[in-house]
Amino acid sequence: MRTALTIAGSDSCGGAGIQADIKTMTANGVYAMSAITALTAQNTTGVTGIMEVTPEFLKEQLEDVITDIRPDAIKIGMVSSGKLISVIAETITRFELVNIVVDPVMIATSGARLISKEAIEVLKEQLLPKANIITPNIPEAEVLAGFPINSGEDMEKAAELIYQNFHCNVLLKGGHQLNDANDLLFTGEGKQWFKGKRIHNPNTHGTGCTLSSAIASNLAKGYTMTEAVEYAKNYISGALAAMLDLGKGSGPMNHAFAISGEYKEIK
Repeated sequence: MRTALTIAGSDSCGGAGIQADIKTMTANGVYAMSAITALTAQNTTGVTGIMEVTPEFLKEQLEDVITDIRPDAIKIGMVSSGKLISVIAETITRFELVNIVVDPVMIATSGARLISKEAIEVLKEQLLPKANIITPNIPEAEVLAGFPINSGEDMEKAAELIYQNFHCNVLLKGGHQLNDANDLLFTGEGKQWFKGKRIHNPNTHGTGCTLSSAIASNLAKGYTMTEAVEYAKNYISGALAAMLDLGKGSGPMNHAFAISGEYKEIK
């Protein structure tokens, strides 16, 4: 069985972060492992508390996992401090890790900035150049590209600039109040649009985590970058279309929509 490691924050209500990543990786047929960057107290209505781990403890988690069960792919999500980002970047280099997927979690859907400007600079300098692919949403791409994105043409300009600056493939997610979930993949071979059908489901908690984890799972299984993105898009569409409705706010998707078998049945 192929393996994947998620490096991200814990979501106590299970819809995003480490929990969503593990569910996604399992549903996509790889063995999931984790290194937790922060604990959060949250539910579908919001986050009430964050407890960040120390750089020393993150390093210990990473080394223990990697030296025992080497991951075939890495997904990196919420990392809120520059010191933690540096630990991850150093570990990638030291162990020569491959198939690095970075979801540059910087700005919430509400527009709130989730990490400091100092951490963003460390992210840009140390981690993004080590990624095989990054998956920014529109606000995050605006930070990385340095200009507003208001159209598909802007998306293409931003993705190309980000690719040139950080030398990594870019999947720019267009579903952030811009178009009908059309995402743009920019690689060294050029650009490719993935047309998406907007699914009218208000429960979209954890979509970014889920997409990046599905991409990492597919890369771990040996798919090309284009295939990894295409199959990940199909998976997240299915999880949204399952119309799971839990919680009082923006609830989680059904990550297990395609899982069947004797242990699923309820008597």
